[in-house]
Amino acid sequence: MDKQELASLLKKLQTELESGQPVDAQLKQQLQTLDQDIQKVLAQGSPLTREGSDATLEDRAQEIESRFAAEHPYIASTLRDVMDTLGKMGI
Repeated sequence: MDKQELASLLKKLQTELESGQPVDAQLKQQLQTLDQDIQKVLAQGSPLTREGSDATLEDRAQEIESRFAAEHPYIASTLRDVMDTLGKMGI
């Protein structure tokens, strides 16, 4: 159930990104990388960290969420839901 919920939230986030205000390229790239890493974790079952960093998926999601809260508040709540679901899954 959690994987389905997460997939649904990621799809919702993508829809919100496409329909809302433009997102700067750096932030969009961070989100794409986070999404790819989440997909890898779901496939492999082990949490990933960013190369050269101890930052977990949750750490990176929180960093991105902080920027969205300031620049794109309409997306921040969905990103928080993604983070909550990752936490519930132990990722």
